[in-house]
Amino acid sequence: MNNYSKPLFLAACLSACLASIPCYAGGLQAARSHAATTALLSAPNGSNRASMETMQIPSHGALMNALVYVAAGAGPHPAVILLHGFPGNERNLDLAQDMRRAGWDVLYFNYRGSWGTPGDFSFSHGIEDTAAALAYLRQPDVAKKLRLDPTRIVLIGHSMGGFMTVQGAAADPAIKAFALISAADMGGAMQQMLASGPKPDALHKMSAGLANEGMAPLNGCTPDGLARELADHAATWTFSSKVDALKNRTALIVTSDDGLAKPAESFAAGLRNAGDTHVTSVHLPTDHAYSDQRIELSHAVLAWLAALPK
Repeated sequence: MNNYSKPLFLAACLSACLASIPCYAGGLQAARSHAATTALLSAPNGSNRASMETMQIPSHGALMNALVYVAAGAGPHPAVILLHGFPGNERNLDLAQDMRRAGWDVLYFNYRGSWGTPGDFSFSHGIEDTAAALAYLRQPDVAKKLRLDPTRIVLIGHSMGGFMTVQGAAADPAIKAFALISAADMGGAMQQMLASGPKPDALHKMSAGLANEGMAPLNGCTPDGLARELADHAATWTFSSKVDALKNRTALIVTSDDGLAKPAESFAAGLRNAGDTHVTSVHLPTDHAYSDQRIELSHAVLAWLAALPK
């Protein structure tokens, strides 16, 4: 029995059994229809079926652990690079699955020094790693294998991943659209701390905040070292400093009740004031991980992606 006929055979057996039970007889036709549809949808489709590909992406002498959810169909599919936060406990892979079902390839990777990827973690390295991931997807042989369109890549980042998204999109004019989910303006936060008191106090406060996030999955870094790095780059890493570079892009800015909404809303306002007429803002009443609003978050992201120019 081939793979295609097995679901139909099992559905027929189940239907015969249920038909003998009066309370199920009325819904038998609907059950048969659903079983047939399920069998057709799950049937193999040669080399164009949905899949998951794993790889290691080169970045400055290290190989980053990565995977791509490849959408079904011949493509070429538009693609999303999904950027995780600090340290990356919420990976948003449910969104990746939803985006794949909507026809998007989705790349997820771990920055150098995070979650088993070799190397040392730093914010500078994360920015470089994002650029390396973009360069990887744009290689003709990679794009062909993954059935993706290298001219239609969208960056979507959660928390610190939102910071990486802003930095990456600002440095790459070919990125026409980006989305932020509870984005952390790391440079802006550090700049505020530096402006409100002595530098040692600001460094201590930022270091303590980073340590509280949990750094066990990160290698080759310390809270103090990361705080000093932010202080050294605060002025050039703020979201406000990237408005001019991003004012002609399409943006989705999603916020929650996690304390990060105000800076994100200020960034959205800055883009609009600079002339950007393609900024969508969505607020969901939930925590930083969108724990009880995952479906709503998915709907917001998918609706925005669907509205992007082809």
